Amino acid sequence: MASLLGTSSAICASHSLSSSSSSTPSISPICFRPGKICGGKLNAGIQIRPKKNRSRHHVSVMNVATEINSTEQVGKFDSKKSARPVYPFAAIVGQDEMKLCLLLNVIDPKIGGVMIMGDRGTGKSTTVRSLVDLLPEIEVVAGDPYNSDPLDPEFMGVEVRERVERGEQVPVVATKINMVDLPLGATEDRVCGTIDIEKALTEGVKAFEPGLLAKANRGILYVDEVNLLDDHLVDVLLDSAASGWNTVEREGISISHPARFILIGSGNPEEGELRPQLLDRFGMHAQVGTVRDADLRVKIVEERARFDSNPQDFRETYKTEQDKLQDQISNARSNLSSVQIDRELKVKISKVCSELNVDGLRGDIVTNRAAKALAALKGKDRVTADDVATVIPNCLRHRLRKDPLESIDSGVLVSEKFAEVFS
Repeated sequence: MASLLGTSSAICASHSLSSSSSSTPSISPICFRPGKICGGKLNAGIQIRPKKNRSRHHVSVMNVATEINSTEQVGKFDSKKSARPVYPFAAIVGQDEMKLCLLLNVIDPKIGGVMIMGDRGTGKSTTVRSLVDLLPEIEVVAGDPYNSDPLDPEFMGVEVRERVERGEQVPVVATKINMVDLPLGATEDRVCGTIDIEKALTEGVKAFEPGLLAKANRGILYVDEVNLLDDHLVDVLLDSAASGWNTVEREGISISHPARFILIGSGNPEEGELRPQLLDRFGMHAQVGTVRDADLRVKIVEERARFDSNPQDFRETYKTEQDKLQDQISNARSNLSSVQIDRELKVKISKVCSELNVDGLRGDIVTNRAAKALAALKGKDRVTADDVATVIPNCLRHRLRKDPLESIDSGVLVSEKFAEVFS
């Protein structure tokens, strides 16, 4: 594979909301900084109103706003300098199928993510985390915990959208796409975000702390050993992946924010299968096998030893390749909208999906998107049958109906049907 894509830079938005308490006014403004009352003009429509015939501690929330210390956020832009060194993406030996799927999702996030299944110790997590250095930059609203897009309402938080609709100029900064790790032991509150109910009831103010889904908006959410994830967290991911929004409901308080992310999961099929509902949410599926060639195995061991002994020098030896790959990804993202796919190819793709009895239309949509992303990665402006042949097994193999006792289809059936239809 000529090039590989990577990009990663986790820019976590950290914020705290506090508010000054008042005795018992009829309308209590929300305060975002100790000793400073905001509300009214700055946070229009965000108020806590005691309702009639109810306790004065009852809270009715119409909206939510959060504010991040801009100095903190700018400081986190340089966190890469002190972060643990990451193995270079360009130094990954073999595993071309997995690397290609990751690159295509960086080029077109609407493909829907990647599910990587394979033997333990085959570099799944290392490869995913190596994307950090290659992720492109995006424009976000400064100080916004949801990485809101200043131009696209679909990726705006509620407060940013209201400010834009009022004609306000929102400050914009450029930052790399964020990668967020979802630990298996994470609680639902940590994933979704939580509301300080005690402060709401005792002080009459609302404080919301966004969770991992907020940080992952417009970025990458990575779940290692995703097949071991607790069912209640799987339900949360399903809901967010389906709607693109995360809604937190706690004690009569409802808060929603955008949560559109590239979902990347990895796991070992021997440790358990993934729920079909979640498996279908992954746009592509990559199978990873253990390298059998002795010379390649030795090369991998030697490269890893070099990295462990001196990470900075090892990364420097791959800097040119990394920069070249990053430029290729950036150009592919820029040219993606101009790539065309003939209607004849679209018909044949849908015919393959139909004859394989693929449920729904996600397979058709993802295959079209992935083929266009591959053409853009190669620097072409038109999709060919070879591009479709490369990506269609990864887009369809996990969507086929199969015997419960079988493992996920290897893609051979998909390739055979493709050859039959496209011949």
